[in-house]
Amino acid sequence: DSLEKFKPYGYRNYDVRPTIAAPHEYGYRNKASFQVRMIDGHVAAGLYKANSHDLVDIQECAVQMPNTMKVIRTVVQAIEDLQIPVYDEEHNSGIIKTLVVRESAATGEVQLTLITNTSKLPHKRQLLEAIQEQLPKVVSVMQNVNPGDTPLIWGEQMIHLAGQEYITESLMGLDFRLSARSFLQLNPEQTETLYEEAAKALELSPDDTLIDAYAGIGTIGLSLANRVKEVWGMETIPEAVADAKQNANLNGITNAHYEVGSAEDVIPQWRKEGHHFDALVVDPPRTGLDNDLIEQIIKERPAKFAYVSCNMASLARNLGRLTSVYHVDYIQPVDMMPQTTRCEAVVKLSIRK
Repeated sequence: DSLEKFKPYGYRNYDVRPTIAAPHEYGYRNKASFQVRMIDGHVAAGLYKANSHDLVDIQECAVQMPNTMKVIRTVVQAIEDLQIPVYDEEHNSGIIKTLVVRESAATGEVQLTLITNTSKLPHKRQLLEAIQEQLPKVVSVMQNVNPGDTPLIWGEQMIHLAGQEYITESLMGLDFRLSARSFLQLNPEQTETLYEEAAKALELSPDDTLIDAYAGIGTIGLSLANRVKEVWGMETIPEAVADAKQNANLNGITNAHYEVGSAEDVIPQWRKEGHHFDALVVDPPRTGLDNDLIEQIIKERPAKFAYVSCNMASLARNLGRLTSVYHVDYIQPVDMMPQTTRCEAVVKLSIRK
């Protein structure tokens, strides 16, 4: 449908391969971000009804890893017992707005982040004691301050409340430290499948220098570092870049370099410094590639190019511009989120003859 709508060059002849199914259709999701509000005098945590701000108090969720829901429900009860004020959108008052819980499939470690309207957190000590006593797998508790009525989940200020500042996940034989705001795919099991498909599409050789745009904490670039000469990655979130550098050190990877900034700004700078690039992998957010980056890609024309997409509409729209230079060899869908309409895809692109 997306290809039909945006009609990138040659789309009727694209090789769209059968979707790679997920091994497990339930209990796969490693992260929950639930809004916290009062409903009928009780603290509730869940998601909004479609096209509204009416909260549905979610007690169980079939696609979440079980521990994420256990942590949410236990913390909700503690907030109610301690009478900690929760956020009121109408009056822009109260404290706790959102609970974000992430679980490591490899270690079982859990990180909890309380997103609050102010830096104040009444009954903080009692809340942390309750978490420590009732939820031993929670090894990291953070507070993120996001004041006011805003559509954004995260604010800029991060406060370390208890335990570590990160949890550790393992992918592709490597360990990755995850800070609270770091991006990681929501289905760890299928993430390895997705990255292997990206590696296949790139057809890397030991002499290649790979750019990892939208690098996050370095998961794609570092997992491919042993197949290339060098990896150069960039990311706009400083904490993620710090994580990427730390993850390279953690795994003894010395041929990966990460920098804070957007790809469209950083790539030309690297080019000025005399760096040459053979391969490019992009894994952008749902909005797709930035227009300036597309212009940069068309200018640079890396011979090996893999586009990892989580939004078929923005992918099809971006292909409309990229196919002025590139041929779409194939599109490999990967079902990252069973029981939802969403799908990921890896696109192999090569320079048009």
